[in-house]
Amino acid sequence: MSMPPPTFRPLDPGRVNTTDPMELAFWSVELDCPVEDLKAIIDEVGEHIAAVRAELERRGPGGA
Repeated sequence: MSMPPPTFRPLDPGRVNTTDPMELAFWSVELDCPVEDLKAIIDEVGEHIAAVRAELERRGPGGA
């Protein structure tokens, strides 16, 4: 997956749009989480970024 351009910002910064590869790449970099792990977390907690961040924090470092 390619890196998002430095000026890229999601249309809805409160959600992860899993159908947009560029947005997945953005959130992967932003959250320091591999895309496949990010998708799995979204399947568990939903696409709201607050829930995704909370789950990543709950899992701790390297727990993605």
